[in-house]
Amino acid sequence: MTTDPTASAKALVEPVRRAMYDDGATGALATLPSVSAPDAVFQLAFPFETLGGATDFVGGALAVLETAWPDLERRDYIVMAGEDPDGAVWVGCGGYYTGTFARPFLGIPPTGHHSAMRYHEFYRVEDDRIVEMQALWDIPEVMMQAGVWPMGPSLGRSWSPPAPATQDGLRPLERDQGWSDRSKDHVVGMLGDMGRHPAEPEEAMRLEHWWHEKFSWYGPAGIGTSRGVSGFRHWHQIPFLAAMPDRRGGYE
Repeated sequence: MTTDPTASAKALVEPVRRAMYDDGATGALATLPSVSAPDAVFQLAFPFETLGGATDFVGGALAVLETAWPDLERRDYIVMAGEDPDGAVWVGCGGYYTGTFARPFLGIPPTGHHSAMRYHEFYRVEDDRIVEMQALWDIPEVMMQAGVWPMGPSLGRSWSPPAPATQDGLRPLERDQGWSDRSKDHVVGMLGDMGRHPAEPEEAMRLEHWWHEKFSWYGPAGIGTSRGVSGFRHWHQIPFLAAMPDRRGGYE
């Protein structure tokens, strides 16, 4: 039995992920309630918002998607786990739901074609039970695929982002604590430097220090993908700061 709480948390979520790959909402209903606390809270963004417990999440969100995409399938390409500053253990999953868009979804007309919707879902685990989920579904991506995007065109490249270039997003083994700490410190340092601008000159962000020269930025639908520092600044950061110059963000 592993003594690593993050590995135990990933193992707890694993059967849910497998069941949702095989059987969509039906698989989730068969597995998710049994690994969730009775008072767990599942939260998505608009229009779903807070959905209550596991069965509420399945019935109020996943089943709605599966009605529209009857051959619904979940595909994770990133699964990681770690502790937040308060010591809470989280499992983070990144991937996409996919299926045939056969019926309307949240008022979005069906296309009859293969569709995909990216997600990032984070599960907080306590005492071997999921007690909270915080998630974002990229519903605007579905709107774009259906040709009903109501706003301006995306500045970046709109597409389905690939899995990590290293093909190691799914890591079932216990983590390397030193590697995890270095990764976290790198990301926190990057966020700290990015928050120094625009109060300080652009150079204060040190983007070339934090990011690889060939990095790809995978923004959500409406923002899109850009390449390298110049692409990131031109297609996302400059327009973003022009719209919200007093933006705040970070991680402590």
